[in-house]
Amino acid sequence: MIALPAAPARSVRQLRMLARDILKAAGLENAEQEADWLLAHATRFSRGQLLAAGNEPLTARQAEQARTYIDRRAAREPLQYILGTQEFGGLEIAVTPDVLIPRPETTLLVEEAAQAIGAQRRSLVADVGTGSGCIAIAVAKTCPQAMLWATDISWPALVVARRNALQHGVGKQVKFVQADLLGPFAASDEGIFDAIVSNPPYIPEGEMEGLQPEVSRYEPRLALAAGADGMTYYRRLLSAAAVLLKPDGCLIVELGIGQFNPVSALADRTRLSVLHCRKDQAGIERALVLRRLD
Repeated sequence: MIALPAAPARSVRQLRMLARDILKAAGLENAEQEADWLLAHATRFSRGQLLAAGNEPLTARQAEQARTYIDRRAAREPLQYILGTQEFGGLEIAVTPDVLIPRPETTLLVEEAAQAIGAQRRSLVADVGTGSGCIAIAVAKTCPQAMLWATDISWPALVVARRNALQHGVGKQVKFVQADLLGPFAASDEGIFDAIVSNPPYIPEGEMEGLQPEVSRYEPRLALAAGADGMTYYRRLLSAAAVLLKPDGCLIVELGIGQFNPVSALADRTRLSVLHCRKDQAGIERALVLRRLD
């Protein structure tokens, strides 16, 4: 890693150029844009103000903060953890290293959940493995008559999720509980949920080290790895959903690459039937919708 010099840069322009070069050397494709985002965050300038600042001198505090951010990003810490937020379906979601960074393709789960329950219908929905709370919050905003239970085994993740729910005004609509998948509801012997939605861990253990450094080094392994074949959580989730969904209720899950067939085969051994699967912009089968048959 190339570190910024100890002495502060004399101007915004000089620091922009230096930051860009350091991020390029670190192998980042969008080095110039990311450098500007980080410097704007450090200086509290808008990006427009940053571009207009030119030869304006920086304070020692601004230069030091910029130095810290650029060094962290050059070490391949995700940009979102440094900035503290990630956009998701038009919502600004706070993120920390305790939660998975929301991805654009996960908005497909929100769209399918909204379609399954109807925007104005009173429904009970579970978001399993909520992480930052992005799915539950987006469903709550889209479907104001729905009530949601959001579970996660990680207490630090739930702290982040609750804060996001309050920030977006759905703190009373979404209830958070620390749990391993749907554990607290396992005693029910009849369907209670109109829909269950989940972006579970699905990466095979052997593939973890081959992921981008931002993922393998920094994002929570608990939210990513799923046993030798990547199917550990699907097995448990489909089994539980087959009992806890109401008849005709839907389970909506995110899939990893090549997982449509094996997850569909799991469904065939339960009371769940494949309705359809949405592909993401890369053409990957990503959002699988299953329905309880009886």
